[in-house]
Amino acid sequence: MIRAPIAAALVALTLAAVPAVRAVAAEQVPYSASAFAAAQAAGKPVVVDVTAPWCSTCAAQKPIVQALLKEPEFKNLVLLHVDFDTQKALLRKLNVREQSTFVVYKGRDEVGRSTGDTDKASIAALFAKAAG
Repeated sequence: MIRAPIAAALVALTLAAVPAVRAVAAEQVPYSASAFAAAQAAGKPVVVDVTAPWCSTCAAQKPIVQALLKEPEFKNLVLLHVDFDTQKALLRKLNVREQSTFVVYKGRDEVGRSTGDTDKASIAALFAKAAG
């Protein structure tokens, strides 16, 4: 049964020849005024993501956002998480009235926002307003 060791060796050689792909992903942190200011000062695109643990729309958005953040075009994006239930003063400051809201900034300027969107293409287009 010399075939099994030869097959294993061929698989190992094939995998060794494939270059490693380095994963790129955007930065994700809880919202703080200092994180927001630092991202803006660095000229990074910023998405403020307002969520709630009980929100079914937020749950539907999460895998879409996670997939988008792995795409090279969004590698410099900073995603700041805001808790809808506990950060009420910030929600008033941002003029956000509902969970499942994205507020997108390019530099210091708000360039878009959406609430309740679960379409990958339109979320990508929104994020691209900041990243582009």
